[in-house]
Parts: sequence; C-alpha cells; structure tokens
Amino acid sequence: MKKIRVLVVDDSALMRKLISQILMKDPELEVVNTAMDGLFALRKIQQKKPDVITLDLEMPRMDGLTALRYIVDDYGIPVVIVSSHTPEGGNLTLEGLALGAVDFVTKPREAISQNIHLIGDKLIKKVKLASRVSVRKPLRSGSSRLKEKAASPDKARKHPVGAPPRKVIAIGISTGGPNAISYILPQLPEDFPAALVIVQHMPEGFTTAFANRLDTECRIRVREARGGDQLLPGTALIAPGNMHLKVTRDGRAGLAVVSQGPSVSGHRPSADVLFDSVAQEYGSAGIGLIMTGMGEDGARGLGRIQAMGGYTLAQDEESCVVFGMPKTAIDMRHADEVVTLEDIPDRLITLAKEVNADAARAGQAV
Repeated sequence: MKKIRVLVVDDSALMRKLISQILMKDPELEVVNTAMDGLFALRKIQQKKPDVITLDLEMPRMDGLTALRYIVDDYGIPVVIVSSHTPEGGNLTLEGLALGAVDFVTKPREAISQNIHLIGDKLIKKVKLASRVSVRKPLRSGSSRLKEKAASPDKARKHPVGAPPRKVIAIGISTGGPNAISYILPQLPEDFPAALVIVQHMPEGFTTAFANRLDTECRIRVREARGGDQLLPGTALIAPGNMHLKVTRDGRAGLAVVSQGPSVSGHRPSADVLFDSVAQEYGSAGIGLIMTGMGEDGARGLGRIQAMGGYTLAQDEESCVVFGMPKTAIDMRHADEVVTLEDIPDRLITLAKEVNADAARAGQAV
C-alpha cells in the first residue's frame, strides 16, 4: 500500500523530531523530510512532493501563514496546522484556517517535549483525513460594505428588546467548519428574524476567538454561548469548546444551557445534543442544518428535528471538505433538503421567514 508522504515544518528541531517520531509510528505514514521555516518548506515541497504538510505558524524568516498562502495557491497540498495553545496561537490558527488549512492540532500547554505524545493519535488521524481532501480556496462572502455595517454599534437592534425569535436554527459542523461558517453568517441581514445556535467541533480556548472574529465580520451578533443567554433574533451563539450547548424554554423566552456532560457521538460539544434540545423545545419552529465534518455526530439529532415537524438541511458532497456528517444524515433520510454551501445563506433567510416547515417542504416540492 502506498504510504502517505508527510513534510513536517517547525522552527524547533526538537518538535520536528518529536512530530516525525509520532507520525512514523503509523505504518501508513512516511515523513519524507522536515523544514525549519516557510522558505525551506517551499523548497522541500518541490523536491519531495509530499501528500500532506504539518505546519507550525510562528517561525522566523517566512512564517507559517505566508507559507500557507503559497502552499494552497500554488501547490494545493492539504495542511494540518500544529499550533500553540495560547490566545495569540489561537488567532493565528483561525487565520490559517481562513487561508485554507484543512484542520489543526494544538500543542500541549505545558512541557511540550514531555507531553507531545498526548496529541499523537489526534495528529495521525487528522493527517490521514487531510490526505483524502481536495484543497480548494475558501469561498469569500465579506466585502468592505458588509464590514462597515458589521462595525455599526446598532447591528441586530431592529428587533424589539427581548423579542422571541421566529425560528431557531441549529447548525452542526466540524472539519472545514470555520471557513463555511465564515461564509454563511456575514451574508445574513441585521434584521434576520431567527436565532442561531451552533456547534463547531473546536477545542477549548478557540471558540471565544472564533466568535469574536465572526462578530466583527457580521451584521448579526455573534458570541460564544454562556449559560442563561437568551435566544434572540439576529444573534448567533456558538458552543464553547469542550462544553455541550442545549436550548430550553422559559415561557416565551428561549435560553442557552451550557454544561460539561459526557461526550456524545464522540464529541463535546455534540451536534446531537443541540439538535435534540431544539427538537424537544421548538418542534416545528426548529430548523436543523448539518454540514461538513467527519463522523456521524448530528445525524440522529437532525432526524429528531424532522420527526418533531421541523425542517432539516444537509450540505452537499461537492462543497464539503469532508462529506461524513452530512452523508450519514442523508443516508438515514433525515435531511429534507440537500444544499450547496453557496446557497445556504439564501435558504436560511427564506426558511427563517416561512410560517412553518410544511410550507418550506411545499416550496421545495414545487
């Protein structure tokens, strides 16, 4: 069997050695070379023609983000970022994902040389997954006009204070998610009548930066969910890393519930947990959307939204980075509609205004 050829890029000689040792333990992987910075990496790409690159971002001479632009644009090689678990490292990682990196793994917080083995299984799994991904330049929805409107302090204030949302839209997403969400949310208008609740599989410490970054780009409000947050029209709440997000009802008001229960479908946060709560609390006023990602998380929960009279969508294979979660939902017949990434913003705007899910299904039938 042909091995997956990996180039390891890191400015630390020790990290290059440790990452190479981790990867070489798997018989399907072969480390063909290492590089100490972006300039060396670009030379090694031409010489060794790797299938996947692991990339540090903070390096001298040519940093990882600069190198990543060349790798995506000129070579189309999948990249897995190996980043530091710090606020600065988190922001750089999000920028790397926006530039087209497939996924990322965070280095241990302390005593990296002693604890690097803790990320071994995750790194191997993500490198293997990346080798099967076709790299494409991320879709862009932002414009100077949108960003000017997003910067307005009055955004999302067109609704009466405390007004309940017309619909609740729940989104479950994983690998490839940051770029997909960054394409969708900036296109929603400030008077968007639905509330959004989002599970993005992402480690603790990254979701705050992710939500803050989106909030600066969007006309709706975006923030990391906190327990007791009210579900409001024109507001998106993102599940904190390593925490489940549910919704509940207190009279007419919908509230976010954040908890650290056991992993579900192999994940915390889990899309299944969020979808289940939307189905139970909102019934036909719930909309479920399952998007790019590996595994099965969210497929069964999407079916529960559908069974309770809500409307369900799945992202199509062509626009997914990984067609795992949506495929499972489609195969289980839990998706009322399969939609491309480019069409999702307009579909959400239309669905948020529909009287009920039956009207949406009738519209699709026509």
